[in-house]
Amino acid sequence: MRIRWLQSEPSCPRAIRDIATSVLLALVFLPVLAAPADGPFAALQGSWSGTGTIVMSSGAKERIRCNATHRLGASSSELQLALNCESDSYKFNLESQITSSGSAISRNWFEKTRATGGSINGRIAGNQINVRAEGQTFNALLSVTTRGERQSISIRSPGSEMSDVS
Repeated sequence: MRIRWLQSEPSCPRAIRDIATSVLLALVFLPVLAAPADGPFAALQGSWSGTGTIVMSSGAKERIRCNATHRLGASSSELQLALNCESDSYKFNLESQITSSGSAISRNWFEKTRATGGSINGRIAGNQINVRAEGQTFNALLSVTTRGERQSISIRSPGSEMSDVS
């Protein structure tokens, strides 16, 4: 599956939208400004949201909306991730703890709606993270790219109920 999204503004009346935009900008930019410049996860820190497409194993496609929060852990080499995505017929809530050692990253993940989890192993290079998430009932390849205010996530999981999200 692949998930890819861009930061987006909420759609609501102008005054409410302006307030919500101010709050969203504070949530996104204040944590990033406070992030250590030398940490491997500094560019990821903050809140992200957007839309994409989910492809089910049957070939059916739906729009999907995702929200993510990335926080540094006890050190700049630790990242805590919370990713929530929902379409008309599918939902997942992923939490992960990731630690880097040089360019290698590893640790664990847990998907709340299905009460399943496992390990994460991969590499980080600049603004690109590529990992393999493995568990007893689910395996996926995950790619995260951050460019300024934009973040793209791709998840591929051939053979699972949700094969591709972008």
